[in-house]
Amino acid sequence: MRILLIEDDGAAAQMLVQGLGEAGHGVDVAATGCAGLELAEAVAFDAIVLDRMLPDGDGLTVLTDLRARGDTVPVLMLSALGEVDQRVEGLQGGADDYLAKPFAFRELLARLDAVARRRDPTPPEAVLRLADLEINLITRTVTRQGHEIALQPREFRLLEFLVRRAGQVVTRSMLLEGVWQYRFAPETKVIDVQVSRLRQKIDRDFQPPLIHTIRGIGYRAGVLA
Repeated sequence: MRILLIEDDGAAAQMLVQGLGEAGHGVDVAATGCAGLELAEAVAFDAIVLDRMLPDGDGLTVLTDLRARGDTVPVLMLSALGEVDQRVEGLQGGADDYLAKPFAFRELLARLDAVARRRDPTPPEAVLRLADLEINLITRTVTRQGHEIALQPREFRLLEFLVRRAGQVVTRSMLLEGVWQYRFAPETKVIDVQVSRLRQKIDRDFQPPLIHTIRGIGYRAGVLA
């Protein structure tokens, strides 16, 4: 999912971005309600995680504005205000779920998945295939010609990103944003190093090669004609 996180606590936001990223989600962060509303208007998010106590007002106001404009995106509200009346107020204000702080990250992840399923009951895609390569998105395993290939979490996300765009040229900027959640291009060879490691695992012992370098631009997954 692509998730909008509206949270002014920098440490909490960093923790959530890291955890959600490791779970395979992309995260955009806004530190104020106003910035969050602008992002929500510009981008089609799959879910919003909304802190109730924001520097420019109550998160309930953000929620009210979202619903008033007809935005039905699932919203999980977070708050240190966890009394029954406060939770009821949040749910009646348009939140799909309400989670009191402090919380276990695993619970937040499960609640996000639940509200997203309620919005779109279509079963998620379970397996991606490219030639003789299979990526199981449920078990998070990769096989080629029946042989399981052990990948690190970042390698798995990188491979999934490439295979979902098989046949297309994927630029380094697209990978930085889609896999690393960077919104800028740092002076680093992290992408080239990671792709090289991935290629060693995916292509070294198999034919034909599936990951190709497009010189000066990026990469493409697929079987060359």
